[in-house]
Amino acid sequence: MEKRERHTFISITEKMVTPAKVARLFQGAEFLRKLPRILQKKIMENGAKTDPYISFIVEPYSLFLAYEIIDEERLTRLLPPDYELVSSSMFQGSKERKCIIIGAFNVHTTVFWGNRVELYIIARNKNTGLVSWIIQEYETNTISYDPGRGFIEPGTKHSVLTTSFLGEVILDVEGKDSKNIIQVNANVKKAESRKLNRILWIEGNFSVDYGSELSDVKTKPFGLIFDPAEMDEALSIDDVEIVNNTFFQGIIAKTPFEVCCFPYAQHFYTTSIPLEYKIQNENDLENEIMAINRRNGLVDLPANLANRPMPCSAYCYSYACKDSCRLYDQSRSVAQKSE
Repeated sequence: MEKRERHTFISITEKMVTPAKVARLFQGAEFLRKLPRILQKKIMENGAKTDPYISFIVEPYSLFLAYEIIDEERLTRLLPPDYELVSSSMFQGSKERKCIIIGAFNVHTTVFWGNRVELYIIARNKNTGLVSWIIQEYETNTISYDPGRGFIEPGTKHSVLTTSFLGEVILDVEGKDSKNIIQVNANVKKAESRKLNRILWIEGNFSVDYGSELSDVKTKPFGLIFDPAEMDEALSIDDVEIVNNTFFQGIIAKTPFEVCCFPYAQHFYTTSIPLEYKIQNENDLENEIMAINRRNGLVDLPANLANRPMPCSAYCYSYACKDSCRLYDQSRSVAQKSE
């Protein structure tokens, strides 16, 4: 992908987020979470018909810790149907192990703004064969929505993810109603940049799903649109102090076998509700980014793409494609006006 297309995609995802809109949605969510879950879901689906996309920007110095599973039998019982544990690693060339990953990140999106700690089980979808990130638990200091519980109010006593002038990433999060606590100090000064395991970080983001009470029986795995170059390499941190971690005690090792930090922002395009999306490879990702750029006014594409039909967005298949593809028609109209 050329630099211009990459910068356009970054600009589009950032411009979609405005503090005023997020504040209004926060207030609306306070009302919506009091409604029955089935009604919440209906409202979300109706809203997605007219505004299906959201942008999701993970801010610099997100932190990921990979822990080896020591009680496979107990953890396997937590997996959703059609999934099995798979060995993986965060960095290319590292020893692969059956693992969970705890991710902590500050994030601003079209619909919420704050920080999150998410626990993922790394598994393989037996139907598709894809390595998948199963969101099993999370803690956040802002509003959230998941298929199993609907709208959720902020659930932390405190939630800190920040950096210091000494080159530290400092994580200190405690759940309000849960027993989840995680406190980590990671020194990035001595960290080295390493190539990432592309199967985990790229293929895995084609297949994200919910587990446990976060899941709905009708929920299907969903994918993210992102520049694969943002998953090329990250910092590998060896100097890490795990002050406290109560996530999955007795199921995972006491210390992580790998710690990863992204010292730059990452930009994702997804939907306001989870919808199945069939991206298969990095070429599909780049084509989708080009399609997003085109829908947002970048019509002077490279010669080899200028006359190519825009790929189906798939996220909106249940809404726009019943009669014709609304997004495709719009993109063609913009292109014709520019000729």
